[in-house]
Amino acid sequence: MITVRTVDYHTAGEPFRIVDCGAEDLAVPGDTVAERCATAIGPGGSGTAPRRGALDDVRRLLVQEPRGHAGMYGGFVVPADDDGAHFGVLFWHKDGYSTACGHGTIALGAWAVDTGRVAAPDHGDVQVRIDVPSGRVTATVHREGGRTTGVTFRNVPARVGARKVPVATTLGLAEVDIAHAGACYASVRARDLGLDVSRASLPALVRAGREIRAALATHPATWHPDGPLLSGVYGVILHEELPDTPVGPHQRNVTVFADGQVDRSPCGSGTSTRLALLAEDGRLGPGEDLLNESVTGTVFTGRMLDGGVTEVTGAACRTGEHAFVLDPHDALGSGFSL
Repeated sequence: MITVRTVDYHTAGEPFRIVDCGAEDLAVPGDTVAERCATAIGPGGSGTAPRRGALDDVRRLLVQEPRGHAGMYGGFVVPADDDGAHFGVLFWHKDGYSTACGHGTIALGAWAVDTGRVAAPDHGDVQVRIDVPSGRVTATVHREGGRTTGVTFRNVPARVGARKVPVATTLGLAEVDIAHAGACYASVRARDLGLDVSRASLPALVRAGREIRAALATHPATWHPDGPLLSGVYGVILHEELPDTPVGPHQRNVTVFADGQVDRSPCGSGTSTRLALLAEDGRLGPGEDLLNESVTGTVFTGRMLDGGVTEVTGAACRTGEHAFVLDPHDALGSGFSL
């Protein structure tokens, strides 16, 4: 009998299932989080097509039905690169692994404080420093009355890769903007494809996202100077404009990532890339915020700092604690995906 214990959160509606590898006695070889991510993916594998291995079998157990679902997301908590961070994390989803995850970082900040792993005041803020495959990020946890009320995620610097890249889809020609913020995202206006960002349009939005991601597979703007782990389009953001707020722009998006997975939140690292693009367009200045909505109506607030650094604020809530088991006599084994 195999047992894996998790603590589950949601950030703005997007799930995040946390596995503490130290507590679960799951060893992940490597001297850095990036090396451990490469170990998890396995030789010859990719972020969305990892090789089978002991750790990846645990991922599959937790994301596949009947213990998970096609929209599940989570992370393996591993040692930090050095004493400058509290811990590291390997982000995973139904298809494999990602190099960045803003909603996961927000959830991990809340988890670290809620469980006492990082000491925090009853009132005020505390920083939780986390090493992720794309670098070191910070979750500033906001506290009032002894409880966590929100988390601000400070990402690695964002940069724009390319603008107005023409991409042909079955819904028409799209002009795509490419930007990096721990992972590479392609942004396109939904209306260019005759779509709106709504639940009713999700099948068409997902189809368009998958087509755009596939079309950009070899585009040079998706390449990251640090190598293949950080290169390639991870997600496609289909967005629409809403009336500006008194403090800045207001948008709604659906982010389609990996192999057609839909982010229920406004997408944390994706919001970082939206901030970089809006700033380059002159639409987001100092002291201004982006109010970024998801397809489910949840909200992140983002702002641009100096040097391409972004901050994204949201809230995470614990949804449960679980002890998942794999019975050796279970004919379904680690499960299935639909």
